[in-house]
Amino acid sequence: MKLADEEITIIRPDDWHVHLRDESIMSAVIVDTALNFRRAVVMPNLSPPILTVEDALSYKARLLDAINFLVKNNKEIAGQTNNLDTLKDFQPLMTIYLTEKISFQELQRVAETQDIIALKYYPSGATTNSQFGVKDLKNCYKIFEFMSRLNITLCIHGEDVNPNVDVFDREKKFIDNHLIPLRKEFPELKIVFEHVSTQEAVEYILESKNNLASTITPQHLIFNRNDLLARGIRPHRYCAPILKTEKDRLALVKAATSGD
Repeated sequence: MKLADEEITIIRPDDWHVHLRDESIMSAVIVDTALNFRRAVVMPNLSPPILTVEDALSYKARLLDAINFLVKNNKEIAGQTNNLDTLKDFQPLMTIYLTEKISFQELQRVAETQDIIALKYYPSGATTNSQFGVKDLKNCYKIFEFMSRLNITLCIHGEDVNPNVDVFDREKKFIDNHLIPLRKEFPELKIVFEHVSTQEAVEYILESKNNLASTITPQHLIFNRNDLLARGIRPHRYCAPILKTEKDRLALVKAATSGD
């Protein structure tokens, strides 16, 4: 593509939050990710979850085995044999499921393992297979202190799952009740606020200059809660965090296209 005598190369992007699951489901869906993305951050909320470095490396091996099976058997992907070379280049980046019981020795192994780039925090009960997650974030403060020292990134599913909190307010309440105190306590901890869905989250991230980044999902850029609830419930558009208002969607689109 040429524009004003400048050449633009459109490269394969990275997917910074993907659920590949395991076994037959994983084998069925990994090709779509591997064909379209050069690298992908693979979420650890399997059943049982990915709790250790050994678990993560074993999972990575299963992912690559599924891809190598296709390459070895010269399978056609979407009718194009040249896609096999694309599959060979795919690199899964692994994460560990944070629990209150992870040892400092295991965190040291995480820091020393290049294939593992983060720990993932799930509030217990917030999403798929989150029953193994953290019940109280403060129970992990010693872990976060160690992670800060070892330069380990924390990926966060940011919802306050207190049953008294309205489902549409979970993200904002998480910022107020948990994220702000966490970042005040551990300013050097690198945090990725995953799949943000509200204008409040966008504003908080843009105002926070150090050690905080965020991801946004395609569905939160495309749909609002009317697409889920108006004129009858559309369950295939349900996700966690739940879709929010049009104002929130527009704030996400603006952030995603801002160049930040």
